Amino acid sequence: MSCTPEDLNKRCQELAAKWQACMRQAGLDSFVEFAVSVSSLTEFLESHGLSGLHQSAHSLEQKVLSLMDQLMDPSAGGTLPVGASTLLGVQVQEFGARAQAFIQGHSSHQAERRQAPDAPHDATPVSTLVPPKKIVFVTDTPTAWKDLVAQVGFFHVQVELLGTAQTLPSVPEPAMVLVDAARRPLAAFVAQVQTLRGQFSASHIVGLNVGVDFESQQQALSAGCDACFATGTQHAAIMARIVKLCSNEEEPPYRVLVVEDSKTAGAMIRRTLSEAGMQSLAITRPQDVLTALASFQPDLVLMDMYMPGCTGVEVTRVIRQHAEFLSTPVVYLSGDSNVALQVDALRLGGDHFLTKPFNPVILNAVVKSKIDRYRTLRRTMLHDSLTGLLNHTTSKQQLQSAINAARLDGSGLCVAMVDIDHFKSVNDTYGHPMGDHVIRSLSWLLKQRVRKSDAVGRYGGEEFVVILPGSQADQAHTVLDRIRVDFSRIRHPVDDGWFSSNFSGGIAQWNPDLDSEALLKRADEALYQAKRAGRNQVQVLQPG
Repeated sequence: MSCTPEDLNKRCQELAAKWQACMRQAGLDSFVEFAVSVSSLTEFLESHGLSGLHQSAHSLEQKVLSLMDQLMDPSAGGTLPVGASTLLGVQVQEFGARAQAFIQGHSSHQAERRQAPDAPHDATPVSTLVPPKKIVFVTDTPTAWKDLVAQVGFFHVQVELLGTAQTLPSVPEPAMVLVDAARRPLAAFVAQVQTLRGQFSASHIVGLNVGVDFESQQQALSAGCDACFATGTQHAAIMARIVKLCSNEEEPPYRVLVVEDSKTAGAMIRRTLSEAGMQSLAITRPQDVLTALASFQPDLVLMDMYMPGCTGVEVTRVIRQHAEFLSTPVVYLSGDSNVALQVDALRLGGDHFLTKPFNPVILNAVVKSKIDRYRTLRRTMLHDSLTGLLNHTTSKQQLQSAINAARLDGSGLCVAMVDIDHFKSVNDTYGHPMGDHVIRSLSWLLKQRVRKSDAVGRYGGEEFVVILPGSQADQAHTVLDRIRVDFSRIRHPVDDGWFSSNFSGGIAQWNPDLDSEALLKRADEALYQAKRAGRNQVQVLQPG
């Protein structure tokens, strides 16, 4: 799991406390606070990959939101019917029991896959630093997956093959259970997925060889699959899913800038956002919005419509004059339900309109959905579509940021250029899809083996750039050379055989006389030294 049992236990205790308060102080306000807590926990479980617990919490959330609609009906008198509250209490207890059973079975915190951001580079292989992630293939045709199983093993993932009639142990839970539907009746496959979903609280369950028809896909997902791969899906796509899940990458918290002239209203909004795990900054003067955008770098602006001196629409028009904030979502809050005003607000650069008093669950849902789309758009703009690494432009921007930081704190900085050897022959011999697979394999390995504070980008074609802040040349060489050796051991399956590939690398150490272009040029010179020396090696460009 990518959160500690202590974190999860704290969240569950908060939910239980909200429920107890709701029972002591029956009324709409306390029930709304409980609903926000349920919604927040549901999103927390989803974002941390606790798939089974998330599905249980989602079921609870749906019931709570349905009852909240009833409570908000004036004829309800602001109280729940006795029968409804009893049934809801049972569901809360059942979820709590399942969560506690999971917490008790996972009391030891799983170490991060990659080294901590402040850990020094050294020669220690990842396999000795952290235990491998475990995945299970449930299949009656293990030979069909032998090449994929061999591939996965190179990325610090332990694979177990079990037949469909075998029982999976509940503890420790695997990170992923892949269930093969090939040669099986749909009903039998669905029944097994349902059993596994009830057994595992955190494991991602993925269906393999699921029919391409709507009914097969719908039944598999309804039974508890987190994803389905249809019959005929290339193994590279399945491999990408496995590597992504086992990488344990977590996005930073969502950040919201609240522009609200009322300090009381601003505090209430920030509290609502905080309940959902979002960070926020509130400003009361719209004139401060550009400064706040530049310093806080929010994912979204939550804007009051009417403020002293100007409207929210006027503030948004100013924001949209600055290219760096052109795509930042703006959600308006207003007590005015004037449709003409809302249309104008949306036409002039707004993204959504919520009326006061706002439903906190709806507010959080709207904000998160807008940020999700915004971050997806930014990922598309900043990352390479084939590998998910930083693209060429973003890599250069990241390098400039690293140089700026090194100038300020006087720390070391190294840059490495990496190029796959004889890559043209890979494409010519095995085809471009296999060439893409080799590129992805190296990108996964590079991303997995560096620290969170490092950056990896696809510089172009089969060439990569690795930015290593706080590193000296000998440390960078140790890291890159170990990755080089491990990459050369990967067997890429083709027909009834396999082939391997190598890369060459060049490293340059930054000094205050070098700008980003000069530093990249020196790393490129070191790379060509490695090529001229015979390839499949990493060279450091010596000063001079």
